Amino acid sequence: MADRKIPITGHTELITLLATPIRHSLSPTIHNAAFEKLGMDKVYLVFEVGQDGLEDAVKGLKAMQVRGWNVSMPNKTAIIQYLDQVSPVTKLCGAVNTVVNDNGVLTGTSTDGTGWVHAIEENSGSIKGKKVVLLGAGGAAIAILAQAALDGASEIAVFNKKDAFWDRAMEKVQLIDQETDCHVTLHDIDDQADLKACIEAADILTNATSVGMKPHEDTCLVEEEDLHEGLVVMDCVYNPKDTLLLKRAKKKGCICVSGIYMMLYQGAASFKLWTGEDMPLDYVREKIGL
Repeated sequence: MADRKIPITGHTELITLLATPIRHSLSPTIHNAAFEKLGMDKVYLVFEVGQDGLEDAVKGLKAMQVRGWNVSMPNKTAIIQYLDQVSPVTKLCGAVNTVVNDNGVLTGTSTDGTGWVHAIEENSGSIKGKKVVLLGAGGAAIAILAQAALDGASEIAVFNKKDAFWDRAMEKVQLIDQETDCHVTLHDIDDQADLKACIEAADILTNATSVGMKPHEDTCLVEEEDLHEGLVVMDCVYNPKDTLLLKRAKKKGCICVSGIYMMLYQGAASFKLWTGEDMPLDYVREKIGL
């Protein structure tokens, strides 16, 4: 914000992000750079809001006629009850990361899956007909799952712990399997033999958990020997940019995709929904070091 060239005035419009913890987010850098480049009198700010304050925050943003906002963990599912309608992909995945306010009508959708698809396809070609192993079953993971299934992946094996979210994950997996042409299955991530076998047969491996994120950058869900040359490996974690998973993947000759690409493209999709304009991607790439 220090180099903002458009002065903040009484006409400046707010776009925001509600999550916690969230001060580390790249979203302000991405969106404020895009606003600046296109000469838009808008500003993007983040606010530490969890589920306890979410309803009040949504009511406040609606009352202030804020055009739109992002949500991240732990609000991606919780926010749906405060919206007027949701997109087809959200009906499948049950998660929202973007809200658009059209004259008081709040519509929720998820651009996480779109960001993932664009990131993969830019670095390795179309996902159509590909076999995917997806680690995790949280909001971002299920959004990726839904979009990948809609966009033509042939098989997706989802791996998650048998924890409190297992039953919800199973419901979503079964729904997406039934409603799309993609064959989707849920697996126990603690079954290392099963994980190894699925990765061996896969074209794409994606970590959509927080494992490997700072300050736990020495953690990884996959052993180096389970990876194979030519496998596309993406880590949705982007801090650090070069996660332990990606380091192991590079050693095995995999095609590595940083989570920063997904961050950029999900942001670009949200930007388009709020403004009707395409994000100036080349300019924003420079700002985030891509």
